[in-house]
Amino acid sequence: MRRGVRTSPLGGQEVGGPLYSLRVLQEGFNHPRADGSFHADGSITLIRGGPITAVVDTGGPWARSHLLRLLARQGLSPDQVTHVICTHGHSDHVGNVNLFPGADLLVGFDLSRGYGFYQPNPLVNGVPYVLHPGHLEVVPTPGHTMNHVSLVVRETTVGTVVVAGDLFEKEEDEEEWRALSEDPTRQEKSRRWALEVADVIVPGHGPPFRVFREWGRGEAPWGDGGDDDDEGGEGPKGPGGVLGGGGRPERGPKEELEVTPSGDRG
Repeated sequence: MRRGVRTSPLGGQEVGGPLYSLRVLQEGFNHPRADGSFHADGSITLIRGGPITAVVDTGGPWARSHLLRLLARQGLSPDQVTHVICTHGHSDHVGNVNLFPGADLLVGFDLSRGYGFYQPNPLVNGVPYVLHPGHLEVVPTPGHTMNHVSLVVRETTVGTVVVAGDLFEKEEDEEEWRALSEDPTRQEKSRRWALEVADVIVPGHGPPFRVFREWGRGEAPWGDGGDDDDEGGEGPKGPGGVLGGGGRPERGPKEELEVTPSGDRG
């Protein structure tokens, strides 16, 4: 097997932490149909514990009452949610944002507060939007859509979690994601960045999965005979990137990473 990463199912829907915990309220799915259509809805994830209570993606509008029930089971009402982060603007991810009129709302690179007051933020410049320093930040991960974002949750009991939206459809998605991508080249770079920093990934249409690297975090292999397709090599400015001026963003690896679900491929 080429040097890369190995993945395996997380085997649960919740990750704890000394400050923030994460729970997948709804596991996304995508079922193709014989007529070429597909039946799908996105993952919905709750992050809570610190001063921020966030929902990442809200599912489709057809599941409004279902989302209210999911929150109620966690002892929450919509007005207790401080931030809603939609990884991108597709209907199965933004369908219930109107349940949270009092929350800070981020849809891709668009940030609004209150009654339609839009706020500047650094995402359009490829720089993370920090929600809670050292714990929570939103990172631009373009490709599936050009303003796609992911939420990075640090210091959990399993390490760093990336709530990735449709950056990853599911754990083993190599036969699917490119056909759904606006820019497969940029999405490949974003995916490689996520595989370098994440210990767990929550995909948009499948259960969460663990990531095991053959190198330490931040020590990804550089082109040992792999293809150099980066034209400068910089992926999204994720953890280690510029957080408000100065510094140099962490660069992604230049070789293709072969992602192998644990026990499925040698």
